[in-house]
Amino acid sequence: MIIGLGSMIGAGIFAALAPATAEAGSWVFLALALAALVAYCNATSSAQLAAQYPTSGGTYAYARAQLNPSLGLVAGWGFVIGKTASTAAMALTFAAYAAGEAWQKPLAVLALLAITTVNTLGISKTARMTRWIVLSVLAILGVLLAVIAAGDEFSFGVISSAASRIDASGNLVVPAGFDLFGVLQAAGILFFAFAGYARIATLGEEVREPRRTIPRAIIIALAITAALYAVIAVAVMGVLGPAQLAQSAVPLAEAVGRSTWAQALVRVGAALACLGALLGLAAGLGRTIFAMARDSRHFGFLAHVGERFRTPARAEFLVCAAAVVLVLLGDIRQAIGFSSFGVLVYYAITNITAFTQTGAQRLYPRVLQVLGLVLCLLLAFTVSGQAVLVGAVLFVVIAAVVLVLRRRSP
Repeated sequence: MIIGLGSMIGAGIFAALAPATAEAGSWVFLALALAALVAYCNATSSAQLAAQYPTSGGTYAYARAQLNPSLGLVAGWGFVIGKTASTAAMALTFAAYAAGEAWQKPLAVLALLAITTVNTLGISKTARMTRWIVLSVLAILGVLLAVIAAGDEFSFGVISSAASRIDASGNLVVPAGFDLFGVLQAAGILFFAFAGYARIATLGEEVREPRRTIPRAIIIALAITAALYAVIAVAVMGVLGPAQLAQSAVPLAEAVGRSTWAQALVRVGAALACLGALLGLAAGLGRTIFAMARDSRHFGFLAHVGERFRTPARAEFLVCAAAVVLVLLGDIRQAIGFSSFGVLVYYAITNITAFTQTGAQRLYPRVLQVLGLVLCLLLAFTVSGQAVLVGAVLFVVIAAVVLVLRRRSP
């Protein structure tokens, strides 16, 4: 549960709220509810599959065992593509709150290297470090809410204002009425914030009583995170309003006003939250690559497990290297859109796989899997035109490489 909370809290509160508001304005609350619904459907599917298949690899392993290896491979690459972008986004968000602009990218790279090193020391150390990070962040967010409640800037009238959007020139415009496409785009962005519960499912080989532990941890972590997101979103929107929130790089720091100590505390909390998210992201992603390599005839080098700590260190550092490249070349908002596309494709396959489970393996009704599949596909292809295009091209290139390698194999 702590691994899931650490993966979700940093991503949602400190990275996704501003770009989502840029798309939906004050309708971002509807987008948040929609993203939470999609996450719940996907979480129940993940929990049901993890109970039957307590193994590393997440949906890659589930689809491979339940349906066919090809669909599992598509899911695995969707996870790798999306979550590598998530890892870069979290490192950049950490650096944005922790340092000035000139030092942000070097600090983001340093954070990636440090987090990867911790993960290679074993999941117990990852969970222990994440536990202290999550408790510290929750305490800081409690102080933040108290500061906002005690201030004079909060107003529910700001929340009910018209939806705001940013045009291609970077200017703020306010469209008339409800914008369904904007809400769908915002929901896709905010889904990025909820996707941390997948880190729990990928740790099936490293927890006690996985059939009981994993489903409970997923649902509890998701419920806590959704409630926290709603409270923070109302508080920040009530102070900044949709226009200022949409354009803010550090919205929670701005929401506490001019108080120097409060702004410093928020920046510390943001940095810690992003480190917690990085811990969970890197742990799950490295283990998915490990599981894929273990089943492959061509990438056995990445299936190595260290003798001392029993972790897939080579896979972990491959993820680190790819995220460093994205940090050096990209920005936070592009990384979030790209991540959402890949992860929504991944969960579409999760729902398809869970739908086929029968008998005692079924924990939840099939209607949740159908709803999850439909919403995943809808959000995936509305989140960002650029993300859809780049993601689709990457999927085609990866599929072509795998096909060539298979044909060359004896």
